[in-house]
Amino acid sequence: MKKYNVAVVGATGMVGRKFLQVLEERNLPVENYYLFASAKSAGTKVDFMGKQYEIIELAEKNLEGKNIDIALFSAGGDVSKEFAPIFAKHGILVIDNSSAWRRDPEVPLVVPECNANDILWHKNIIANPNCSTIQAMVALKPLHQAFKIKRVIYSTYQAVSGAGVKGFNDLKGGICGEAPQKFPYPIFGNCIPHIDVFLDNGYTKEEDKMIFETKKILGDQSIKVTATCVRVPVYYGHSESINLEFEKPCTVEQVKEVLSKAEGVVLEDDGKNLVYPMPLTAENKDEVFIGRIRKDDTIENGINIWCVADNIRKGAATNAVQIAQKVIELGALKGKI
Repeated sequence: MKKYNVAVVGATGMVGRKFLQVLEERNLPVENYYLFASAKSAGTKVDFMGKQYEIIELAEKNLEGKNIDIALFSAGGDVSKEFAPIFAKHGILVIDNSSAWRRDPEVPLVVPECNANDILWHKNIIANPNCSTIQAMVALKPLHQAFKIKRVIYSTYQAVSGAGVKGFNDLKGGICGEAPQKFPYPIFGNCIPHIDVFLDNGYTKEEDKMIFETKKILGDQSIKVTATCVRVPVYYGHSESINLEFEKPCTVEQVKEVLSKAEGVVLEDDGKNLVYPMPLTAENKDEVFIGRIRKDDTIENGINIWCVADNIRKGAATNAVQIAQKVIELGALKGKI
């Protein structure tokens, strides 16, 4: 079996460390790993795959002689904007976790359970979608195929880890009464209806991401999408209330039937026995958990669902590693273009 050389860029960050965990679990056919981070982290040691790796400074000169095939990026949008084209120029396929490339029409935006074939038209950069979008797409794609989605209303309840280590620490420190360092207000005992910056239309950038990415991944610009994204005092696991309007009639039983067969979905829907998805039970798992499926009787062909997933795993690291696996499976490495 052919083996590949893989780089992790941003290997010391929250998502970067999760990349390493998922890579170790999934055991891709890899000959060599190279772990990159900023100059500040260069030279530090990381335990991975049963041995110690030294962090390499992210610089073009440090790509020489390594013959890297795939690079998983989670180092922020500015770093991706600068270095993804450099890696791509060297014939390395970049799978980028930032928002830097998601809107580029030349860059596939991929959730492997939904649109894996979009991988085939990459030009050495593939974008990993927003964490809150990824988990929704795993459920919405099969429903769109079955009943054609007409409208989506998202209301999200997003964990502090989605804001990185500083967001995580704001909740941890807030329990002890410490002032927030990341969020504009205390998150402990609070909900903040504000994720990313506000845009001129009153939406936040996070909400705008979900609206745009839903249409791009589902490949249907006719779908009407709106969103309200809220930060809540949970460490890991985004929750979403999703209201759907379909073009075709459907029953709750039909929706459950579709989702029960959907790749990557776990149904937890037994209200009488208090069975429903929660962040606590989804933590450190790769699946998307769906429950509370019920009719919305205020509109024709309306359904409500509740959707939960670990935002650092499926919402970031696992999805990127799954893309890498699909690239290998499809033979979609192109080298220098």
